[in-house]
Amino acid sequence: MQFDEKWSFVGKKEKHCDLDKPEDFEQGDNWDHVALDPEHRLVVSVVPGKRSPDHVQLLVEDFQRRTGGRLMNLMTSDEYPAYREAILNVYGRTRVPEATGRPGRPQEPYQEAPAELLYATVHKVREKNRVVKVETRLIFGTMVALAAALALSLVSVRVNTFFIERHNGSDRNRNERKTRKTYCFSKDWEVHEAVTYFTMYSYNFCWPVRTLRERDTEGYWRQRTPAMAAGLADHIWTLREWLTLPGIKQNKGLDSLTDSWQC
Repeated sequence: MQFDEKWSFVGKKEKHCDLDKPEDFEQGDNWDHVALDPEHRLVVSVVPGKRSPDHVQLLVEDFQRRTGGRLMNLMTSDEYPAYREAILNVYGRTRVPEATGRPGRPQEPYQEAPAELLYATVHKVREKNRVVKVETRLIFGTMVALAAALALSLVSVRVNTFFIERHNGSDRNRNERKTRKTYCFSKDWEVHEAVTYFTMYSYNFCWPVRTLRERDTEGYWRQRTPAMAAGLADHIWTLREWLTLPGIKQNKGLDSLTDSWQC
C-alpha cells in the first residue's frame, strides 16, 4: 500500500487567504490524502482537505477499516511525519508498563508497533529543485521482512511511491480542477470534495488501465479496470452502472472491501 497527498486549491491560493475572514476558511489549499494499492492500481481510500496530521489519521483509519484491519505486506509513503504517528496509532498495540514498585508517577501506556508491521519511507534528495537521489528508510519492521515483502511483490523490487505519484498525474488529467495552472479551479469547497470522490472512485470501476490488461484464452487482449484486477468486478462498468447501483451494507463474513467500493 502506498500513501501520498496531492495538492490543489479552491477559490484562491493559500497565500491569498486571510485566516481572520470566515469566508476564507474553505478557500485555499485542498489536498487529496490517498491510499493506493499498487498491484491492482486500486484507490482504496481518499480524504480531501487541508494537509494536516488529523487528515492523515482519518486516511489511515479509513484504509484500515476498508481492509478489515489486516496488516499489509508493506506500506510506503514519503517522509511526512504524520504517517508514522497515524500508522502507529491505528495498527499499534497498547502497552501498559509494569509497575516498578518505586515511588513516583507510574509510566503512561504507550503504542507499540507489532512485529508484523512493515512500513518504509522514501527520502528524496533535491538539488536546485530536482531530485538527484532517492533513499529508503525503514520505520517499522526488519530488513529481512522488507526483503521478503519485495520478493512477493508483483510490481516492485524496491521501496517506492511511484505508483501513487503516477496515479496523481492520471487524476489531474481526469479532473481539470486539479491541473496546476488552470482557470477551471474549484470555487466551492463542497463541490470540490464531491468531484474528488467522483473521479477517484469511478476510476476503480470505469477506467481501464493499460498496464492491467491481460490476454484471454484466444490470445486477444482483455482490458481491465482496477476493480476487475482486484476481483471486485467482472467487466468494465459504465458511469450509469456505477452511479445507479445501490450500495451494499456490510454483512458479517463479507469482506469489507466489497462494501466500501460500492457505497
